[in-house]
Formats: sequence, C-alpha cells, structure tokens
Amino acid sequence: MSDLIAPHGGLSEPVCCTVPEGEREAFLAEAESLTKVPVSAADLSTVYRIGDGTLSPLTGPMNSQQWNQVLSESTIDSQGEKYAWTIPLAFPVTAEVAGQLSAGQKVALTSPAGDIVATVDLSDVYEWDKEAYIKSVYLTERTDHPGGKMVTVNDADNTHLIGGELKALPQPKNDAFGQYVLTPREVRAKLAEQGWEAVVAFQTRNPLHRAHEYALVHGLETLLREGKNAGAVLNPLIGETKGDDVSAEIRMQTYERLIDGRGLGEGDSDPDLWEGRDDSVPDRVLLLGLDIKMFYGGPKEAVMHAIYRQNMGYTNIVIGRKHADAPYEDGTAIWGDFDAHEIFDNLSGDLKIQPIKVGFAAYYESIGRVDLMEKHPDEKPVFISGKDVRATLQKGEMVDPRIMRESTSEILAAAMKQD
Repeated sequence: MSDLIAPHGGLSEPVCCTVPEGEREAFLAEAESLTKVPVSAADLSTVYRIGDGTLSPLTGPMNSQQWNQVLSESTIDSQGEKYAWTIPLAFPVTAEVAGQLSAGQKVALTSPAGDIVATVDLSDVYEWDKEAYIKSVYLTERTDHPGGKMVTVNDADNTHLIGGELKALPQPKNDAFGQYVLTPREVRAKLAEQGWEAVVAFQTRNPLHRAHEYALVHGLETLLREGKNAGAVLNPLIGETKGDDVSAEIRMQTYERLIDGRGLGEGDSDPDLWEGRDDSVPDRVLLLGLDIKMFYGGPKEAVMHAIYRQNMGYTNIVIGRKHADAPYEDGTAIWGDFDAHEIFDNLSGDLKIQPIKVGFAAYYESIGRVDLMEKHPDEKPVFISGKDVRATLQKGEMVDPRIMRESTSEILAAAMKQD
C-alpha cells in the first residue's frame, strides 16, 4: 500500500466496512429478515464509499451528535483529535419509516431497484433540521439553487435521518467505465506501482475545456518544479449530478481520448520545464473515477473533495476558483470566486492533503496557448460562454479548438446533436 499520505482521521489504513465475498450469502440471508430501509440513487454511492473507506474515518452514517458537530464546527472527532469535515452524511428516511426504527435495531438498506446493499446497526434516529443543514453547508438560507433543491425537492418526503455502523456489499462494476473506479486500497496500490513521490488529483464533473486541462497541468507542473517525482490523476466525479450535466459514460470517453491520444496539455505545458525530459504530461497522468454524488456546495464541498482524495492516497488536490460552484436560479453567485481557496486557510480540524490553488485560465493569442488569466491583466482572452459551447455541440459542430480539444468536441457533438 502506498504510504505517500495517511488516510483521514489519524488512521493507519482506510476503513473497510465491506462484506467479504465468502460471507455474501450469509450476509444476505440475515438481511432478508430485517426491516428494509430504502436509499436513493444519489445516496447509494455514499453507502458504497463508507463501505470501501473513501469516507474514512466514518464507519457508518452519522448520529445526531456527529451531524450537529459538523454543522456547527465543520469537524469530526477521531482518535481523540479533531479533523476537518464540512458536509455531514447520514441516510434520510420518511417519518413513516422512522416510526418503525429505534436505536439498537439492525436494518437492511435497499437500492432503488429493491436489492439489499448494506445493513446498519442503528445508534440513532433523529429529525432532519433542513434549514440548519442548508445554512451550514451552503452558507445561505435561500433554497433556489441545486443544493437547496436536492434537500427541498429530491428529499421533500424525508424528515428524519439514521445513524449507526454499516456493513456494505461491494459495489457492482459499471460495464462502461468500472475499470476506472477503484477502492482506496486499490488506488494506493496503483500509485505505489508508479513510484511517484507526490500525486495531485484533479476533480471535475464536466468534459474538459483546455482551461480545465490547464489547471491539471499547472498542478502537476507545480509539484515537478518542487523537484518531486510527481504524477497527476484526472479524477472525475461520476456519481449523481444535475440532469443537465453530461453523462458519466460520455465524459469518460472524452477523458480516455485525451490521455490515450496524448492530447492532454498539448501546447499548453511549460516548454522550459519539459525541455530535455524523455516524458511529457500524458506520461504522468492516470485516469481514475470517483463514484460519489455532487452536493453543489462550493467551498464546503471543496474540503470534502480533498478528504475523499486523501483517503485515496493523493498528496495534493487542485482547487480552482468557484470550485464545486453553482449559482442561484437567477444567476447570481452564492459564493465569492476565491471562497473555496480561502476555506483551506481557516479549517477547524486537521487535513493532511494539500491544495494547489489555481485561478481562471484562458487561451491568449499573444502566446498561442492557455495560461492563467492573472498573468495577463491587460489582455483580452479567447472566451466562449458555456451556453454558446452547448449550442455549438447541439448543432453537431466543433467548438473552437482554442477552447476545447477536437477529440472532446467530436465525442460531445455526436452525443449531444439535436435533430
């Protein structure tokens, strides 16, 4: 196992709450006799991520004390110390289901398809104060934004939460991209094979524009300039996202083409840094997915994105301006451009993974490549709105190659074209 960085929570290895294959039949036989508690498609990934240790040091959904501590302090307790944690995690249930449950009871969690996926030894069943949750996580009392809608619309019928100790079956592999979705132990072993001294993860929920690519390249080059034998992991989030986000299957195809076709960073990497080397950016980039839902939580979610990656074994994470951002429905901003940068300077608990903070990037004609906008205060960048990019792709046309790689445009245009 790679020892580049310890898991979150002061642990020596990631939590494992996954049922061994040899115990599957006995586990299911017992679970069949238990009270069934349904979990949504969005929360299903949380079940599996607690199971495989991506959410270490959690060993189950949070009880009310843990939940409220996260809301008030943005910390959890582990090994007698406080650790950073900014979005509380527990499983929502209706008042009717909550009325059938009590502490000390063991229940079976079921997927939307009705399959048993886990059991929880309940330690707590408690009311969900949604107003307090939204105010703490989203730093606003308004609900007219994607995160607010998740709570007030998607979970409208759920009034209570359950906490306890979890045991989960292994997650079934997705046929299209399952080979890229590994457990923390598997990721750590893969990183150890690379022999890198440091690894920066790049979080995304979108197909990559060249400006996105540049943030990853900048993160990798930052570590290389520090003299480290470093690598980067393009680590897209493939869990539950908004309905208008591009599907994980299509996005993974674009990422594959970028890396396999050696287009990632082409023309935008620092020629002085790479001159004389026998490798280039694609040689130091792996593609690995992370199946966990988006909260659209801005700065608070940026910290969670870092925690997931520390548990996977990455030493650094790229944090961009407006990280995990989503505006109000009227288009106004919930958070400031740099709030996701600043939150890492004001954590109330320990976090080992280090952010590499990156500002906006764009293509500049003067240098013929993408660069950080802060370096060109008096120059106009080549810029196209996201709305115009989407309209171009829906017509089956290629986006300006200064904005998006041709390989990415081809895949998206074919998938999004409207007759």
